[in-house]
Amino acid sequence: MRKFLPWIIVIAVLGILYFWVKGINNTAVTLNQNIEEAWGNVQTSYQRRNDLIGNLVNTVKGYAEHEKSTLTAVIEARAKATAVTVDPTNITPEQLAAFNTAQSGVSSSLSRLLVSVEQYPNLKADQSFLKLQDELASTENQILTARTRFNEAVKPYNNHIGTFPNSLFAGMFGFQKKAYFEAVAGAEKPVEVKF
Repeated sequence: MRKFLPWIIVIAVLGILYFWVKGINNTAVTLNQNIEEAWGNVQTSYQRRNDLIGNLVNTVKGYAEHEKSTLTAVIEARAKATAVTVDPTNITPEQLAAFNTAQSGVSSSLSRLLVSVEQYPNLKADQSFLKLQDELASTENQILTARTRFNEAVKPYNNHIGTFPNSLFAGMFGFQKKAYFEAVAGAEKPVEVKF
């Protein structure tokens, strides 16, 4: 029995090591799937906003023929925003920055459109326009929630693959840290409202 004891110990240690590394990998895979799900929710929220913008622009077109430059800016910003794609399996800070920039262009042009609407009292009273405006506000809240949940999904993943000894194996399995959503440049400055 004594001559098999070293083999039994080696097999036990290898078994423990196997299940330990397997646990590290499987947890990272699960957390990565949570990030991809959260990213899908972010994209769904932005897609909803893009769909609403098309309806909003068409509604405004009928009332504001001479606001073509503003409408064109909204349409172009929307097209640029939908052209930016992010690979959810390898989200880099650069990809998120490009995505954020494109989406902030949509927000900026959309806010200019909504300001120009103030000149049209009939449009402001139009029920379909008011409904679209409410849905857009609701969608902006959904986007904020989706982005927050994305960041909440990234944190445990980054913690898991970044802590020792998990970090030793995470790189071997191809897991890399994910980027967080950050505020758009200039968002820390208060908005100046003029009447």
